Amino acid sequence: MQLIDFILNIDTHLVTIVNNFGNWTYLILFLIIFIETGLVIFPFLPGDSLIFAAAAMAANPKYTLSIWICYLLFVVAAVLGDTANYEIGRWSVDQSEKARWLNKLINQDKRDAAERFFERHGGKTIMIGRFIPFIRTFVPFVSGASKMSYKHFILYNFLGGFLWVSLFSAVGYFFGNISAVQEHFSLIVIGIILVSVVPIIVIYLRKKIVQKKQFR
Repeated sequence: MQLIDFILNIDTHLVTIVNNFGNWTYLILFLIIFIETGLVIFPFLPGDSLIFAAAAMAANPKYTLSIWICYLLFVVAAVLGDTANYEIGRWSVDQSEKARWLNKLINQDKRDAAERFFERHGGKTIMIGRFIPFIRTFVPFVSGASKMSYKHFILYNFLGGFLWVSLFSAVGYFFGNISAVQEHFSLIVIGIILVSVVPIIVIYLRKKIVQKKQFR
């Protein structure tokens, strides 16, 4: 419940963090984005809403946050986070050959399927996955587990991170301080989450339609 409250009311919690930690706030923001994108077991941490809220605060003169420092830190955290997740995915493949319990989760059939998928949609998946909560945490992990070329991965990793941070930073900076947005911030956060999961719903429905056509 505390995590849900933190996500839905991240604007008020961010104010508390800034007031209590001052310039250390930048490190806290960096770590949250890095952990959310870099550790596959923490997909529930705020990403989109945190960038949006931080950019909105940076646009408000009464706070001390710099939009450019926040922006650069978010981009670096996003790219490094996905890179770390990619390396964890590659490591998991080597360990799965030694550990039985891990091999059940990442067996050869699953790795082969992942490799075929990323050969067809890898770059596009990495970029689009950035904008989908939970999915963006697992995409780099699966990329590493499928042994996608690092040169191929890092290009789309940077492009996806750059576009993701740029979008939510710009929207937060220019619209986050509108009175209507501030008064209904929790609803805005929920809206961001719902819009973000639309691609998952579309892909799921398309898959169901294709399956129905195949059985006719």
